[in-house]
Amino acid sequence: MTDTPDRILRLKTVLALTGLSRSTLYRKIQVGTFPKQLKLSERYAGWRESAVNAWLRNPMFYSVDD
Repeated sequence: MTDTPDRILRLKTVLALTGLSRSTLYRKIQVGTFPKQLKLSERYAGWRESAVNAWLRNPMFYSVDD
């Protein structure tokens, strides 16, 4: 286990890291092939950095475990 807390990444950062378009990102979330976002407040959401990194390591075979 690491001592570093998991950062929360905002949409702009996630899009830059993944190279996905906004519509592709949300489509992948809908079908379960990209991590779901966390609701941070009424108007804002973000993604756990560890979840995005897990997707980046293996995007072809990533699936959300509910």
